Amino acid sequence: MNTAKSYANTRLFDLILTAMLVSLVFVATLFINIKLPITANGGLVHLGTAMLFIASILFGPKKGAIAGAVGMGLFDLISGWTLWAPFTFLTRGLQGYIVGKIAWSGDREGNSLLFNLLALIGSVPFMLAGYYICERVLFNSWVVPLGSIPGNLVQNVVGLLVAIPVCAMLKKLPMFK
Repeated sequence: MNTAKSYANTRLFDLILTAMLVSLVFVATLFINIKLPITANGGLVHLGTAMLFIASILFGPKKGAIAGAVGMGLFDLISGWTLWAPFTFLTRGLQGYIVGKIAWSGDREGNSLLFNLLALIGSVPFMLAGYYICERVLFNSWVVPLGSIPGNLVQNVVGLLVAIPVCAMLKKLPMFK
């Protein structure tokens, strides 16, 4: 009986934590963003990417994938980027999974600055490819999607510059050791 209660408490905590991570990604995407005037589809730079990176490094691939996919997918649904939502769901879910998988590889659990950095950099080509394919489908062009690559790169660099120091500081707290 005690084991069943412990399992239920663990599952409930896991559900609450995942929901909070989704919320943090959503809010960081919704309220802290800048539309880049690069091209018509120039992109949106937001801190949701940083929150995706932080969630993946601190909590691993599963929570990172869910936080990125659902948090940014919801943003697209409510903010006029509705056509992008399915692509965002897949692309950001994959990006969160990749970051978490690399950062948590070899029992590191996001504790290696080098692997965290490699994880973030390694996830960028998948994000770029995902949105390139999205724009290829939406705009029926192989050329038009090239215009959003600079904005997507800026978004990932900003996310990296925020996430690495934040994770390093949070990892020093007893609750993340």
